Amino acid sequence: MPEHIAVLDFGSQYTQVIARRIREAKVLSRIYPYNTQASVLQEAGAQGLILSGGPSSVLVDGSPHPDAAVFEMGVPILGICYGEQLMAHMLGGEVGKSEEREFGHGILAIKHKGKLFDGMPDSLRVWNSHGDRLEVLPKGFKAIASTENSPFATIENAERNFYGMQFHPEVAHSEMGTKVIANFLFKICGCQADWSMTSYIEQTVQKIRESVGDESVILGLSGGVDSSVAAALIHKAIGQQLTCVFVDNGLLRLNEREQVEKLYVDHFDLDVRVADKGKLFLDRLAGISDPEQKRKIIGNTFVEVFDEAVQALNSQGNYTYLAQGTLYPDVIESVAIDGNPAALIKSHHNVGGLPDKMNLKLLEPLRELFKDEVRELGTQLGLPKEVVWRQPFPGPGLGVRVMGEVQEADLVILRKADAILQEEMMAADLYYKIWQSFCVFLPVKTVGVMGDERTYENVVALRIVESVDAMTADWARVPYETLRAVSNRIINEVPGCNRVVLDISSKPPSTIEWE
Repeated sequence: MPEHIAVLDFGSQYTQVIARRIREAKVLSRIYPYNTQASVLQEAGAQGLILSGGPSSVLVDGSPHPDAAVFEMGVPILGICYGEQLMAHMLGGEVGKSEEREFGHGILAIKHKGKLFDGMPDSLRVWNSHGDRLEVLPKGFKAIASTENSPFATIENAERNFYGMQFHPEVAHSEMGTKVIANFLFKICGCQADWSMTSYIEQTVQKIRESVGDESVILGLSGGVDSSVAAALIHKAIGQQLTCVFVDNGLLRLNEREQVEKLYVDHFDLDVRVADKGKLFLDRLAGISDPEQKRKIIGNTFVEVFDEAVQALNSQGNYTYLAQGTLYPDVIESVAIDGNPAALIKSHHNVGGLPDKMNLKLLEPLRELFKDEVRELGTQLGLPKEVVWRQPFPGPGLGVRVMGEVQEADLVILRKADAILQEEMMAADLYYKIWQSFCVFLPVKTVGVMGDERTYENVVALRIVESVDAMTADWARVPYETLRAVSNRIINEVPGCNRVVLDISSKPPSTIEWE
């Protein structure tokens, strides 16, 4: 395996951000469960380790610890927040509860720059998020920076190339945080800035060919960015050994089925089979309001549909692989890896255990990529802008954008409203500038007045957010003129809706999707 920086995940909400920052510096990063054996990391080619933050405390029995042998691997190690406390604790230092917890911005006073702070000013505005602090340094370490409440806010053992910091350099709130990470990568780990999407394509195409051989692959094509790029990449590797199945689950956007058929069959020469199963999905969802139940029903029904498709296709060839457009954020939000201290947030359609229920091997060529990297990959593969820069759409479709029970009449309202929102975002030249914009159907009715008559109809919410990788997001400041146009059109053109509201929540604490 190629050399890379290994990030051990202790459950931090920023673990994926750490990996992103490393890749932005053109260095390959990989995330591993916190308890991955040192021998596995060495065999994989880890050139350095980063111990992520996390919600645990080293003072609590049973808190997650890495394999102690990682400190004997002979590679540089950087501990961030919990990672610093953990490293110090395991190497003989002492951690205690801080009388003054540090959450939010603080001023880091740099006492010794060395390699980690090379080329930086004497103080930085940084982002903290911790209640414990290091009280006694391990043998061989010294403090190189402090904050008002943490005398050991950054520590180093230059002889062993071990570093720890209480603040989070990976988040945008930390001044020159990317420079700190770059110094660790290049000045301490000796990395080369040689990871690129071109090399990723070459390596992944070769890997797909070696894995698949003469067998065939079936892929669920949704028309979204992830499945489209996965299809293009796999098609580049094995050509007509790939067959795509587009499932019409009755939870699609307006005219989506027709658009997918035209684009991929007519223009990309992909073998696309359409499974018309809308009635089946909606029948299974009848009477179900719980979001997780809905996701699982949709996922399980999706499996059944694919089983049918595989059986039909196997009469024509040897289909033994199921391909999915699973991304890094899908995995971190969906799967609680055995022993991983991160909490499950919600199930994801792509990673809901499909391989366990199907007689197929799993092929996930995008599993290690972030969304922006997938878009870059799609561009290099020659996909058009309307595909590469299409906004994210959840696997369960409109099933998780109709709050509560899913009914056909509500889907009709939502489809029309959402189409209007997308038209107005395009007209205002905003669609490709923001991360995601969509409508949510609320199962409540409100009083209105239309044509001097009282109405009692449904509410539609607008969710428009800015983000980089979906790990964090903020509501987009869309011009009032655009919002007014969207609201007026929905209320006037969509029967059954008399009120439009705007969601101004950020992630965290809210998620982007409502369910």
